[in-house]
Amino acid sequence: MLTFTIRRLLLAIPTLLLISLVIFLLLELAPGDPMAQVPLTVPPEVKEKMRQALGLGEPVHIRYLKWIWQFFVIEPMNLIDAMFGTSLAEGQLRVISWQTRSPVMDIVAQRLPQTLWVVGVAYVVAVLIAIPIGVYSAYKQYSWFDQAGTFVTMVGFSVPPFFSGVLVIVIFSVNLGWFPSIYDTTHRVTDWDSFVVQLKQMIMPVMVLALQITSQISRFMRASMLDNLGQDYVRTARAKGMTESTVVLMHVLRNSMIPVVTVIALGIPSIFGGAIITEQVFKVNGIGQLLITAIQANDMPMVQTLTFIFAVLIVLFNLIADVLYGILDPRIRYD
Repeated sequence: MLTFTIRRLLLAIPTLLLISLVIFLLLELAPGDPMAQVPLTVPPEVKEKMRQALGLGEPVHIRYLKWIWQFFVIEPMNLIDAMFGTSLAEGQLRVISWQTRSPVMDIVAQRLPQTLWVVGVAYVVAVLIAIPIGVYSAYKQYSWFDQAGTFVTMVGFSVPPFFSGVLVIVIFSVNLGWFPSIYDTTHRVTDWDSFVVQLKQMIMPVMVLALQITSQISRFMRASMLDNLGQDYVRTARAKGMTESTVVLMHVLRNSMIPVVTVIALGIPSIFGGAIITEQVFKVNGIGQLLITAIQANDMPMVQTLTFIFAVLIVLFNLIADVLYGILDPRIRYD
């Protein structure tokens, strides 16, 4: 397993470099000009100097290599400086946002807690709900619980967040007045009362996101359980006198989790990416909204960095899913 992990990590290096090149070239070819939002009264020669200051006067390959060096070398060095008080990155040029003129990773670090509060909690809640629902629906196939679960999950998966988000705002905020309709990103948790306020403003966005995630994972869990419940090893375990709970929870569930692990692992990067539509509906000042504003402002360094971070997370959690396969199923070996 260790050899496989090292081999996959080494293979991830050229994969990420190729992804970074594709992202950079696609955004390079995208229409738009960072000087478009500069007032018309600014003279052309001043605009040209501003363009040179942003590094746009250099060749494409030079700008690409600089961006890769900043992302993989300077930003990690700056993180080490912040954690241990060193000065490894002192005087080094970081990836700067064209819109805010601030380091991109500093802005991401400011927005990330808001995204984790909402999207991260929603994902954890969805997984904890989806797996038991999928297991019980498969075990009680065609029962009223299975029929009701199928209906709810199909509705949850079909209804888009921009509709369900507005719907819960109308019901729980406008009509009932239970929860605030706008997420207050400036709120800080300092005591029990402030924690209750934080929970109240999280309930609706978490509800919208968890409904969609639960619908997807529970359907995968149900299908995987049904596939394993009819296998020969299940009949053998029952013939040996094992209790039904042992057969279902110790044998069937473990084997059924193998394909579901892929869905869960590949969904985790979406936590860091944020739920763009939901964050827009509830005004959550997170990573998803940051990406939208960066695209609207033609902030290429921000868009490039955020997109590449998502790609890195997807490659990383693909590796984690493969390692978990070997833990869940001893028959899987990577020698």
